[in-house]
Amino acid sequence: MGAGFLEAVYQECMAIEFAAQDIPFSALRPLALSYKGHELRQSYVPDFICFDRIVVELKATREIAPEHRAQTINYLHAAGLKLGLLINFGAMPGVRIERFAL
Repeated sequence: MGAGFLEAVYQECMAIEFAAQDIPFSALRPLALSYKGHELRQSYVPDFICFDRIVVELKATREIAPEHRAQTINYLHAAGLKLGLLINFGAMPGVRIERFAL
C-alpha cells in the first residue's frame, strides 16, 4: 500500500496477508486487566496476536515514540506473552519493525 494511510487500512491489509500465508491470528482481541486481584473494566486491545504467542502492534506514524514501545510491552505483560513486534508503516522511506522479547 505504501506510506500515508491510516492504521486501520494497514490492519486490514495485515489480516489479509496473515490469512494468505496461513498464519494463525486473532485481531483486536481484548486482554483482561486486573489490579490487586480485581478485574478491571478497562482492557488492552492489541492489533493482532499471532500463533497465540506473538503480539503484533501496528502504527502509521512518522516515527516510533517511547509510548508506542511502552504500549507494546504492556500488551505483552497483559497477555502473558514474551514476544512482540511493533510495525510502523508510516516511516519513511519504508516500514520500520522493532522486536520485543521479555
